[in-house]
Amino acid sequence: MITINIKKILAGCLVCCGIAATFTSCMNLDPKADVGDNLVWDKADNFQLFANQFYGWMRDFNKSNYASGLADGPHSDMRSDLVCASTVNTYSQGTNAVPAKDDNYTALYKRIYYCNLLLDRAQDFGNQAAIATPKGEALWFRAYLNFELVQIYGNAILLTTPLDIDSEQLYASRDDRGVIIDQCIKDLQQAVELLPDVPAATGRLGKDAAYALLSRVALYEGTWQKFHNGGANATTNSDRARSLLQIAKDASNQVILRGHYELFNNAALGTQSYRYMFILEDAQCNPAGLTKSANKEYIIASGHRDGDNIGMNITHAVYNRQAILFTRKFANMYLCQNGLPIENNAQFQGYGQAASEFQNRDNRMDNTMLYHGEKYWDNDTKWRTTWTDADLNSCNTADVRGAGSTGYLPQKWAVERNLEDKYESMDYPVIRYAEVLLNFAEAIYELNGSISDNDLDKSLNKVRLRVNPNMPKLTNAFATANGLSMREEIRRERAVELILEGFRIDDLKRWATAPVEMPQEQLGVKISGTWFESNWTGQSKALNAEGCIIMFGDRTWNDKLYLYPLPSDQRQLNPNLGQNPGWE
Repeated sequence: MITINIKKILAGCLVCCGIAATFTSCMNLDPKADVGDNLVWDKADNFQLFANQFYGWMRDFNKSNYASGLADGPHSDMRSDLVCASTVNTYSQGTNAVPAKDDNYTALYKRIYYCNLLLDRAQDFGNQAAIATPKGEALWFRAYLNFELVQIYGNAILLTTPLDIDSEQLYASRDDRGVIIDQCIKDLQQAVELLPDVPAATGRLGKDAAYALLSRVALYEGTWQKFHNGGANATTNSDRARSLLQIAKDASNQVILRGHYELFNNAALGTQSYRYMFILEDAQCNPAGLTKSANKEYIIASGHRDGDNIGMNITHAVYNRQAILFTRKFANMYLCQNGLPIENNAQFQGYGQAASEFQNRDNRMDNTMLYHGEKYWDNDTKWRTTWTDADLNSCNTADVRGAGSTGYLPQKWAVERNLEDKYESMDYPVIRYAEVLLNFAEAIYELNGSISDNDLDKSLNKVRLRVNPNMPKLTNAFATANGLSMREEIRRERAVELILEGFRIDDLKRWATAPVEMPQEQLGVKISGTWFESNWTGQSKALNAEGCIIMFGDRTWNDKLYLYPLPSDQRQLNPNLGQNPGWE
């Protein structure tokens, strides 16, 4: 497992554990200080100083959704069925292999050690009330990290104390995933009691963040237990599933009832509120003149300050016609404005013209995607200056064609103001209120096999109608009258609302629908019989029987892909780890 890595950590890197190390060796705290173990834990402020480092461990742009030389982490939508790049993603294609080493694995255990260290030292501190917040933060992050282990690897070794260098646990076999999840739940329930009711500052944890993460953890594992019917990867346990789904429902409902968060929806931005939420900065960044302080939707986020170099140019990654591409399958998921899917729908305008399929659709489609001929701005070719319609006199015009393109381009995350490359400063949402509302709806449905109209209005309909004020609500009568599956509509909402936020592949795994969804061809726009047939002369990819671009075919799924393989180096260090099914 983590044997050699934890030994290295204990022997020279992890400080403050009684072996004469110092903070500056690898803690990367700010401010840095050379403080021995006899001094580090004698003040409440030092507990908080130590806990500050935890916030750098959350998902961020460079850890989440990007490919082509940028990050492609285990939760990346690049590894799903709805997003691709011009080059093949081996995980999405089903052709990844056992790695020699895995930095995710070692980093998670190293960070869990840090959390355990703080919690261990907290036991002997006299004024427990003075260190309640850093203790709550350590518990929240330990749950966050352990949940990562379960999502990625399934079973894992549970560590709740900072191990001695000679501990036998370094060579232990893995604990069942259920043991890890139960610890996550326990940690988050304790974190609720310790964290402040309202975060002490923007970007800090409060009770709502603990409830929100609890809803995510319990929903994930509850549906995993419900839909994985025996076999190598999980064991069906209906009582276990119901218990977890009840926890997910109750936790998400707590966030709703407490009323500290709301969907970002600004009257001046109107039906573009969804798009502008993701590019809020503290500089002028939208026609309404709003800054980050206007956003009450992000419960916890990885924050960025204006002027910081975040190490990657997000805007160019988005607008690059090879780096991030949506598939036809994703485009087809957006409802029409009458609240119905595009199939057999008179409102759907078909594919004949370059942008006809965008007409009469859920406004999130245009908020998230660029259609051919759409006017837009970026950070260094044509940018907004007046933040009025006058800016249309100097703007870019989207051309979705290009070598290796699907014809479906994103615009989520792309700024409109002039700034130097890599200096975008919008925050990355780790948990936002819309997810909590959708967690609530799904937990109720999967718990009961139904959901009331009142609960739909309390949750899913708020998300759907945010930028679609004229779209009919989803009700039980509407679903029945139109032959809709309530479960599929709930899942559709997650797909379109949370795209490029690192949920899709994990959702397919927990629902056990990956064997159906993942092997499907990843397609681009329809070429045959459309505007593109005579206007995309450089398009050379093969077409399917319907005349759509085939980006990637021969995609496979094997049930071993539900879990990632353990890296070879850790198995050599600890043979008791075993290997996940199918990866031997």
